[in-house]
Amino acid sequence: MAEYIGSVDQGTTSTRFIIFDHKGQIAGVDQKEHEQIFPKPGWVEHDPVEIWKNTKEVIAGALEKNNISGADIAAIGITNQRESVVVWDKKTGKPYYNAIVWQCTRTHEICRELIKEKGQNRFRDKTGLPVATYFSGPKIKWILDNVPDARKAAENGSALFGTMETWLIWWLTGGPDNGAHVTDVTNASRTLLMDLNTLKWDKEILSTLNIPEKALARIVPSGDPDAWGMTLENGPFKAKIPVCGALGDQQAALVGQTCFKAGEAKNTYGTGCFLLLNTGHTPVPSRQGLITTLAYQFGSNQPVYCLEGSIAIAGALVQWLRDNLGLISNAAEIEELAKTVDDNGGAYFVPAFSGLFAPYWRADARGTITGLTSYVNKGHIARAVLEANAFQAKDIVEAMRKDSGVELSMLKVDGGMVVNDLLMQFQSDILNVPVIRPQVSETTALGAAYAAGLSIGFWSGPDELSKNWAVDKIWSPSMKDHKRAKLYHDWKKAVERTFDWVE
Repeated sequence: MAEYIGSVDQGTTSTRFIIFDHKGQIAGVDQKEHEQIFPKPGWVEHDPVEIWKNTKEVIAGALEKNNISGADIAAIGITNQRESVVVWDKKTGKPYYNAIVWQCTRTHEICRELIKEKGQNRFRDKTGLPVATYFSGPKIKWILDNVPDARKAAENGSALFGTMETWLIWWLTGGPDNGAHVTDVTNASRTLLMDLNTLKWDKEILSTLNIPEKALARIVPSGDPDAWGMTLENGPFKAKIPVCGALGDQQAALVGQTCFKAGEAKNTYGTGCFLLLNTGHTPVPSRQGLITTLAYQFGSNQPVYCLEGSIAIAGALVQWLRDNLGLISNAAEIEELAKTVDDNGGAYFVPAFSGLFAPYWRADARGTITGLTSYVNKGHIARAVLEANAFQAKDIVEAMRKDSGVELSMLKVDGGMVVNDLLMQFQSDILNVPVIRPQVSETTALGAAYAAGLSIGFWSGPDELSKNWAVDKIWSPSMKDHKRAKLYHDWKKAVERTFDWVE
């Protein structure tokens, strides 16, 4: 009997394949970064062919390094950077253009025209989303409007659209040879094209954006007993394995953190920062700049919804400090640099490199460092970079409290930055709640594995998954109330300074 579940984690900066055992522990992993392409200021692209090549390599690498064969894998789940989108030829698999990444702001004019007609919330009642450059639908429209032959191909049925899980599932299950063209409900809910209540593509919105429905993927549950397809015997697994689980990365982390009850929340500190609150089987409209989105759907069960606060730049700010300024040589050094000072020295860094996402939704904003004096040194800048992540999470928590009426009692955390004790302690201090890190911090990949494993009965249900979850470390708040209030007040002033930069 197959002992493991495999999870492809296709992220913004890298692709990983992680193998999990029945207890949710990691049995093998391999990872490979891909190129970040910046053709113009505010534009971000990835090469989808490179990503598929890397995916095959990390699958083979994780299996080989840990002496595990494809036959040992019971099912495959996929988790992915959401909103990033690719359009490709279904006969050849060749993309018409690079994948346009979720951070990319090139659709600003498209969104501005949509907003000018009927406001930023013109599709919110159906989709739960504001009109913003973040989402996939306007990116598809941009490709169709600007890439030669793309629209003609879409209209005659020879082009396919998809977010990154759709692209990888298609290739894993055969590609041009009858590969499955599907998207799970969580990724579909991030396109600005799906009705939250019907879980179907909305024909009126498609007409408004002039996007042909025939090129869109079939919407499926996050975990599906009817597998979408099997991996190929001549593929990277060298075995036929059902591909039956998919979740957008942040919903995958919610599942990986076993936040299965309404009112439970998690925050993921990755390239961006994403805080999700499970709201149960009913979508909760936001009036505070949050997103109402799908949390997950397992098989034919009722879908579960959540409120989400999305932050564009989190770990990417540390990467920027490393790659663009050269203040550190690797990400881990930022904590030591920040510890050389006792506080931020009055400096605040608002990383609005791609505008501001929730709860502001200001595409006109750009990054600023405020409060600079001759006293400030690189240690203060490093600390301001870390604190920016915690302040942005505080903005989200405040908005969620106003929308839901629920006071946060604790925050489960995951992602690459949770190894940073200084950041986690400051997060606890500024929120004034305990911050809890689980033993398995790779919760994004774990969530996708859970979705696939539940589909084939590898795990019996959410209760069994909850038993796998265990605490690694807890940070408790120790900051005085007046200091917390002062720091957050100054942060809000700094945020206001970023507005109206792009006219």
